[in-house]
Order: sequence, then C-alpha cells, then structure tokens
Amino acid sequence: TKKPTLVILAAGMGSRYGGLKQLDTVTLDGATIMDFSIYDALQAGFGKFVFIIRKSFEKEFKEIFDKKLAGKAEVAYVFQEIESVPKKYQNPERTKPWGTGHALLMVKDVVKENFAIINADDFYGTEAFQMMADYLRNTDENSYHFSTMSYYLKNTVSENGYVSRGECQINETDYLTDVTERTHIEKRNNELIRMDDKGHFIPIHGDTIVSMNFWGFTPKCFEFGWALFEKFLEENKNNLKAEYFIPSVVNEILKSGIATVKVLKSDAQWFGVTYKEDKKIVQEEIEKLINNTVYPSKLW
Repeated sequence: TKKPTLVILAAGMGSRYGGLKQLDTVTLDGATIMDFSIYDALQAGFGKFVFIIRKSFEKEFKEIFDKKLAGKAEVAYVFQEIESVPKKYQNPERTKPWGTGHALLMVKDVVKENFAIINADDFYGTEAFQMMADYLRNTDENSYHFSTMSYYLKNTVSENGYVSRGECQINETDYLTDVTERTHIEKRNNELIRMDDKGHFIPIHGDTIVSMNFWGFTPKCFEFGWALFEKFLEENKNNLKAEYFIPSVVNEILKSGIATVKVLKSDAQWFGVTYKEDKKIVQEEIEKLINNTVYPSKLW
C-alpha cells in the first residue's frame, strides 16, 4: 500500500493572531504546533508532506522543514496566492487568499495518492493521525470514499474569542450528510453561542460534532471543486473578504451522490492558536504531554 500524504494548510496570514502563527514556537527548543502534527504523522506512517504556503514566506519554511524532514519523507511546497485564480477574478484590492477550499485545489498536480489535509495551527493529537492513516491506507485511491476527523465542539473552543468550525450532520452509520461552516462560535458566560446568517447569536450545544479541517481524501476529490469554485468567484467577485471553504467542496461531494465521507471520531481535547492569548495554554498543554512522555522533549 502506498503511504498516504499529509497536506498542511499554512498560507494564512494570522490576522486575528497578529502574525505568522504557523511558525511561532511553542516549546523551549523551538518546535511549532505544526512540528507536532508532522511528528505524529510520521509515526502514523505518512510518507510525504505538502505545505501550502505563500511565496513571501517560502524561504523560512524551506529552511525549517527541508532540514527536519530530510531522509524521513518527501517534501513539496505549493503556493496559494490571491492571484491564483482566473485573471478576470483578480482584484488588486484583495488582501487575503481565497480560503481553504481554494487551497485544496492548489495541490492537484503534486498529490496523486490518498491524503489528509490539516490546519497548520491546530493540534490534533497522536490518535487522530493514527486513525486517519489507517483509514487512508485501507481505501482504494480510485474510490470516492472520503473521511473526516471529528471532535466535540466543547473540546475545540478558545477562551479568548470566537472561532470558526464546520458543524457536521451525521447519519446512524457515522457517515456525513452535511457540513456547514460556522464562522463565528464563541463562549460567553460559560454558554456556547454561534452567529446565524442575520448576525444574531443563538445557542449551540457543546456535544455538536464539528470538523477541525482534518479531512481524508483520495485523488478523486479533485474532480469536484474547480467548477464550483469558479461559480463562487463569479458570485463573489466584488466581495473582497469572501472565502471558499473545504466544507463547500465537501457538500458538493455529498450532493453528487457518488461519494461518501466517513466520520472518524476523536474525543481528544483540541488546542490551537487563533489568538495571541491562546499560545500560553498551548505551551502548558504541550509541556504536560512531554512530561507524560507522549512526546520526547526534543522532537528532531
């Protein structure tokens, strides 16, 4: 069986964080959250790593990760730029890339095997990578059998502000029937609330199953997406902040009726950095894991 590939979404600008959070270190010896995901993925049997980045920080990324992964796995870099869209949709006033769904489409030419895709700034846990690697290894790469790693919403919120999560609807056999990107979920007075389409806040249950952008795909996923993305660009050409999310691609996949998305469940406590204030919590949690020998004190 071919080893699966891990694609890492790292082209974001970290506007709420105030900087390049993908490369911000969280341990004394200079490891980033991404380092822990890569370490876990290597242990789980992933054989290739594809970083989706911006040209502007290519040099820093290569200096760090080429060295760390030399002799351990294949490495590739793909660029997601604001102008990585047909010319008629390019807008000089736009400041952000077009979102995670757009990023996914960027890897089509370098990923020919089953793969998982994750956020650079989320910590998913060892077990999640093991489960995903097993699922990908046992999936025919010519099939339309996709998957997602899911978490309980209450385990994935920040104490320091709002987050966005994909709210999942699941059938009785643990297959996804729908996923909706909720772009504003926050904890207020110990209650979880989300913003609806009209800008009103309504309660959302802590046991809601959510996607943390940890998806498993075969190369067949690229058959979906481009046509849908062009339609999205047409509808949003004057909206400088519009983003095309992976859940939009996944819902199109589900609507097609030819593909399935298996929901793999993790009850792990997520942690990640959306805000600068989240960093301290991440550092404390990772220190605990190192003290409990889940990770060595020096990863590389």
